[in-house]
Order: sequence, then C-alpha cells, then structure tokens
Amino acid sequence: MSSHQTAQTMKPATAAKKLGVYLEATPAEFQEGVVSRAELNALQTDPPAWLQELRRTGPHPRPVVAAKLGVSIAGLARGGVSEALTTEQIEALKTEDPEWLRRERATQAEVRKEAVRIKQKNEERDAKRS
Repeated sequence: MSSHQTAQTMKPATAAKKLGVYLEATPAEFQEGVVSRAELNALQTDPPAWLQELRRTGPHPRPVVAAKLGVSIAGLARGGVSEALTTEQIEALKTEDPEWLRRERATQAEVRKEAVRIKQKNEERDAKRS
C-alpha cells in the first residue's frame, strides 16, 4: 500500500483570515481559488505587492481594526463600526477620539489588568502547591 499525501488546502476566507487581510479586497484570483498550506507559507514569508499594500493601507478586517484601535471586536460593534476600515480611516478615528473609543479602550485596559491579576493569583496558588 502506498501512501499518497495530498496537499492540504483551505478556502480563500480562511487564508485571508490567517494573513490578516479583508477577503473582499484581495485579487479575484485569490478569492476564487483554493490556497494550499505551501502557498500560504509563501505568502507569509514573501508577501507579493498586493498583500503588502493591503496590510499597509487596508481595508482591514475587524480583528485588525480592533487591534489597531486597542479595543475588542465587540467594542467596535458597540461603537457602531461594522465594516472594514482603511488605515487612513483608523488614524482619523484615533485623532477624533470619540467618546465610545475612549470608553472601549478603558474597558479593554481593565480586562487586561484583570487577566494579569488572575494569572498572578493562579501562579501564586500553583507555587504554594509545589
């Protein structure tokens, strides 16, 4: 019995998510095909011009927008941001600094502080058990 290894492929949406880009902004040939693991690795290690430009100027998917603004994806939704934004739009939001953005950044800071507190508490508990 011979073992034939087939190339692992993924849908364009999955590949776009792994690359951190907005699928609808990618070239048609990317959106219409399938992406192998090797192709994905090649795109990550040596991104073509279109991928570099998308990462630089957008439009960016919500997880990237949220990270660039320092808020959660849910915080974006609460702030009324439901579509992909360009880098220019993100910078404009940062400059404008609306009330919802300040509130969501504060919430995110509290979440991070609480995560650190819980981690330290767990480490202390584990140290006592050792």
